[in-house]
Amino acid sequence: MNKQDVVQSITGGQFEAAAANGTASAPANIALCKYWGKRNEEINLPVTSSLSVSLGHLGTTTTVEPVAGADEVILNGLPVPEDTTFARRLRAYLDLFRRDAKQGFKVITHNTIPTAAGLASSASGYAALALAMNELFGWDLDRRELSILARLGSGSASRSVYHGFVQWHAGSQDDGLDSFAELLPETWPDLRMGLVKISTMEKTVSSRDAMRETVAESVLYRSWPSQVERDLQIIRQAIAEQAFDTLGRAAENNALAMHATAIAAWPPTLFWWPESVKAMQKVWALRANGMPVYFTMDAGPNIKLLSDKQNVRAIQNEFPDVEWVAPFDESAR
Repeated sequence: MNKQDVVQSITGGQFEAAAANGTASAPANIALCKYWGKRNEEINLPVTSSLSVSLGHLGTTTTVEPVAGADEVILNGLPVPEDTTFARRLRAYLDLFRRDAKQGFKVITHNTIPTAAGLASSASGYAALALAMNELFGWDLDRRELSILARLGSGSASRSVYHGFVQWHAGSQDDGLDSFAELLPETWPDLRMGLVKISTMEKTVSSRDAMRETVAESVLYRSWPSQVERDLQIIRQAIAEQAFDTLGRAAENNALAMHATAIAAWPPTLFWWPESVKAMQKVWALRANGMPVYFTMDAGPNIKLLSDKQNVRAIQNEFPDVEWVAPFDESAR
């Protein structure tokens, strides 16, 4: 089973445009219980399930239209050179939806979150593109099917077809059709996430490469699936009960465990910068003084704070440059 087989199964190979273009938006998402490791790299099937919360107004808006000849990609108003990693990955994804070799696409995409900096831009990017393709070709797919199509571009994109708390089910089938994201029914209006941007530069090691090395070389990875199984249960219950400290502890521990598996691989991958460690220590000091604040980290140096609405101002005194997000504030989307 390859990506083209999955696309054929879901779309029926209908690649005739039903509209002049398709436009869609998708939020970035931050995993509270991480996706780390693949059981099938070709179609991005994860070893474990994962659970995330979307970042409200932060994400990607994309328009795609058919053109004759070569693809054209515009990111945040600027043409993307063909030889960049961004363009090559995008072209490979677009290849899955071409009517023939002469079919090209113009993709105009705008990110409100830095690209390839460990802030989940690829998740929102491929989710928005999958949603836009659905509009362009008139497939009328449901969110489960769109989640699978988005997953083919970036695993975490499977979760970005929704706003809110989202669980990506690992599935067990070889064809990956049972590996999709599902919106959870709970909301949490007072939950806040703060983005501490240590660096907005592209990572020197991609999540994909680090994940591959970790699965192959890290002895600590053997315990990762059991950690995720435990953390998922804790986080699901904490969300249902709106138990903030339980949620924060589980999310922070899960993130540190994920990074530990990468550090323990050989060669090791360390995404942290000195400023990342300083931010962690600041969170721990705040918590030691009674402030309910926790953090999570994806594959990059940036820290994401977890707090509630009433403590944002106090935390802001220690993190003056943090960007706060209210994931369940629909007016901000």
